[in-house]
Amino acid sequence: MPSFFDPKTVAALFDGNPAAVAVLDHDLRYTYVNPALERLNGLPADSHIGRTFSQVLPELRGQAAALRAVLADGEPREETIQGQTWAPADADQRFWRATYHRLDANGEGCGLMAIVVEITDLTRQREELEQARGHVALLSTAAVRIGTTLDMDTTCRELTDFVVPDFADVAAVDVFPPEVGHSVRRPAPGVVRLRRAALRGDGDLDEQVQRFGHPGEYVDFAPDSAVTRCLAENEPVLDDWEGHGQERSSLTSDRIAASRALGLRQALVVPLMARNRLLGTLSLVRAEGSPAFGDQDVAVARELAVRAAVDLDHARRYDHEHSIARELQRSLLSEPRGPHPHVEIATRYLPADEGVLVGGDWFDVVPLQDGRHLKAMGDVMGHGVEAAVAMSQYRSLLRLLAGEDLPPHRILEQLDTMVERSGLDRAATCLLAVVDRFGGVCEVASAGHLPPVFIDPGAAGARVVPVPVGPPLGTGFGGYRTASVPCGPGTVLFMYTDGLVERRGEDIDVSVQRLASLTLPRGGHLDDLLDQVLDRFGEDAEDDIAVLASRIREGPPVVRPTPSD
Repeated sequence: MPSFFDPKTVAALFDGNPAAVAVLDHDLRYTYVNPALERLNGLPADSHIGRTFSQVLPELRGQAAALRAVLADGEPREETIQGQTWAPADADQRFWRATYHRLDANGEGCGLMAIVVEITDLTRQREELEQARGHVALLSTAAVRIGTTLDMDTTCRELTDFVVPDFADVAAVDVFPPEVGHSVRRPAPGVVRLRRAALRGDGDLDEQVQRFGHPGEYVDFAPDSAVTRCLAENEPVLDDWEGHGQERSSLTSDRIAASRALGLRQALVVPLMARNRLLGTLSLVRAEGSPAFGDQDVAVARELAVRAAVDLDHARRYDHEHSIARELQRSLLSEPRGPHPHVEIATRYLPADEGVLVGGDWFDVVPLQDGRHLKAMGDVMGHGVEAAVAMSQYRSLLRLLAGEDLPPHRILEQLDTMVERSGLDRAATCLLAVVDRFGGVCEVASAGHLPPVFIDPGAAGARVVPVPVGPPLGTGFGGYRTASVPCGPGTVLFMYTDGLVERRGEDIDVSVQRLASLTLPRGGHLDDLLDQVLDRFGEDAEDDIAVLASRIREGPPVVRPTPSD
């Protein structure tokens, strides 16, 4: 063997080399290892010499094939090796870059040299860089996938759908109960009660985790739960369930045990806060086999929660105003009682959809003297709480004026004047009809409102009756007139707001004329008529709809009672 392979010569060349160097013979037995390789493998040189590569490092025996290939063809090879040696290490997996060269003597391969450099830190850095890039992409995508509507529950579902499965195996969003609406029973002292707005699991987990609280249900969290601690500290809480022990409360311990039974191992709970107000929490859970949450995951979850909380706050504020307006309108649009046993009344109110603020649509029925009654249908401009409040003022003023026994056009004139003087900055359309059940006539006046519809008993169609139209109320222009329309017993008076007929791109007169097709069999129910109307015309509505149908019951002719009666 040439002097190059003399142990002393090799030691002189490689003992001080920072790279791990080994010389193996033709049978892949170690003949030399330098101190760097001893440290890398965690074994002294004596544990290497005379033993094969596979005997020293059983976990890396797969590399023996590459070594034999180099011996066979003499072509150097460079390999990335992953695994563990006998040396203690912080990383679950270590990475090395190894180069193999054949050593020749007399023209034949007699062994090989392996030079190994550990790249675990570089690999980890590369993986962390890729993870960081993925997180940046995740946060960038969140801006277009979360908060597409102003509905709070929809926003919460978008958040859970977004993080599962790319960032967590299970996700839940729990929010504080709304301030407006039905009251929520008080929880036990120290317990936090939240409404589960969204819950999502990956694959089969989606159905399995529903046992912990379906969306829409209220969920209680004990003082020692991660959710309660997160809300108290306003900081992310990482809860590892591997060894939660028996020191937790029974509620928390039972929930953790049930989660672990599904293979879930760790939860990260982050607060949802916007405008210095806590809205709830986002809980992210990972299962066995998924990597544990790291510092970078916590940072990303926090940033994601901050962005989502802004959207949730917009939805919450919108929902708050929507709820107030809805409650106000519901109380103001209570079903009017019939003014007389001989008069039938049916009404409906239909918001355009759940995502549209309620508006100022309103109706009313007021009994008058001498068997007459006043019916009103109005529409205040705009939507929201302001429109609903304005609607209530219009309705109150109208009821006040109705007691003065004026014809419809005079009521509109005085109402217009009173609104202008009150400073109410909301115009409104209004249709008034005074029906005399004894005289068989209906007096109608309009302030910018659509015409009434009359359906005579047994008629093949309806009458859309054009009446003189004055300007909307609140403008101060006046100029209203009353028209008399025949309306005997059994004739249905149908009144409506523009949301029923108004369609984008279509002339309003064409839309209104469709109502001429309405029919009602003699003795048919008014509720059936309104159901028919909403089914036919309400499906594509872009605005709120209010409708009212009334009629005087058919029967023997009646005579107006005299004062002496």
